[in-house]
Amino acid sequence: MIRITEDSVHAVLRQVEDPELLINIVDLGLIYEIALAEHGGKCDVHVKMTMTSPGCPAGPELVREAKEAIRDLGEQIGEVTVEVVMNPPWTPDRMTDEARDELGIF
Repeated sequence: MIRITEDSVHAVLRQVEDPELLINIVDLGLIYEIALAEHGGKCDVHVKMTMTSPGCPAGPELVREAKEAIRDLGEQIGEVTVEVVMNPPWTPDRMTDEARDELGIF
């Protein structure tokens, strides 16, 4: 059984790629917060994430894939919520150096 931690949630969210940029949502800097709460012997997971733009067409797909990736951590996962927030707005400064390099942003 995997112990659920912020690190384990970040790790599975790295499997979720933006379909246009082909970079995972963690390295893009879309994940703002991960909150874990023990509840009834399970771990509820609440994620605050943003999009690269308010009208991001991939938004619903990214939210669905993020929830699926977290649920795939196993039976110990309880309720999974992904809240899309637009404040503070996303900027390329939130990206990892590797993601910026891959997109040619210096």
